[in-house]
Amino acid sequence: MARMTKKQKDARAKVEKNKLYTLEEASALLKEITYTKFDASVDLAIRLGVDPRKANQMVRGVVSLPHGTGKDMKVLALVTPDKEAEAKEAGADYVGLDEYLEKIKGGWTDVDVIVTMPSIMGKLGPLGRVLGPRGLMPNPKTGTVTMDVAKAVTEVKAGKIDFKVDKTGIIHAPIGKASFSADKLVGNANELLSTIMKLKPTSSKGTYMKSVFMSSTMSPSIAVETRNN
Repeated sequence: MARMTKKQKDARAKVEKNKLYTLEEASALLKEITYTKFDASVDLAIRLGVDPRKANQMVRGVVSLPHGTGKDMKVLALVTPDKEAEAKEAGADYVGLDEYLEKIKGGWTDVDVIVTMPSIMGKLGPLGRVLGPRGLMPNPKTGTVTMDVAKAVTEVKAGKIDFKVDKTGIIHAPIGKASFSADKLVGNANELLSTIMKLKPTSSKGTYMKSVFMSSTMSPSIAVETRNN
């Protein structure tokens, strides 16, 4: 096991064990214990009391973070020629169709989100083995399969993210960067947690939101008060 650096030890020492912090406290503390030279990502890990193996307990959704993610999301718009100008004006980084389908077949996935139209989904089916594991397959539920391509691209660029509970019952989602003010991190976290609460499956029994942890790249995790009402 690698030895901890002095900065890592200092960071751990500042986080009280067994304490549940408010979002405001956690956001302020996180900025104190993030020592990376780059602008670290800030994430929430939310453990839910659901069984993701059951279709009626799968929690998945989208949220528009009020202060964005802090990341310049690379968007590929797979559209017909009549929609290309619309996608470009909205800020899509890559726009086209057949040439990008060929690139993806060859293993190219250098994008964060793919937006497309209902009529094109049939062409993406055979690429599921490439796009699926990377979370890049467009989905009507997340607003990435739509005729309003411009709106979809604009929302992604502005900070719209999609999230999904994994097989262990945890949702991992970004809420910004370490350079964000504590207030902005709180605002984004509140929006995400409120959205997840609204998605509580009726079949979920017992405690729904079991634990919430906030962390940045390479920082210790901070336990945050949960909300179940």
